[in-house]
Amino acid sequence: MKYLVLWPNFKKTYLQAMNSNQIKGNKGEELAAAYLVKKGYSLLERNWRFRHWEVDIIATKDRFLHFIEVKTRHSLRYGRPEESITRDKMSNLRNAAEEYQYLHPEWKYIQFDVLAITIMNEEVKEVLMIEDVYF
Repeated sequence: MKYLVLWPNFKKTYLQAMNSNQIKGNKGEELAAAYLVKKGYSLLERNWRFRHWEVDIIATKDRFLHFIEVKTRHSLRYGRPEESITRDKMSNLRNAAEEYQYLHPEWKYIQFDVLAITIMNEEVKEVLMIEDVYF
């Protein structure tokens, strides 16, 4: 019975944390999009989904189609943003990219990139672009 009593508080706390993470993630993706445009990329898609797979940003530059995973951290307590990307996440990115390329066969050259953003005290401390990630 005590689990039923705790559930409403847990649900509220969980939803607040989810909303906070979503807001932080959205801010990171906005910063990433602006950074990429400044660096000469043309954005094609944001948060492109197929089944349960998602690509944060799909962009083009110099005849290459870029599939970009964006990671944002507001603290280094749990490591740098790029360190949080798992093998499963990269596998999902590859699967989504295969489907996107199937739907858009005009793209012959593709590349996987990671854009890691560190924000502390509401200030961007670091933007790290890791290009042509092999996994």
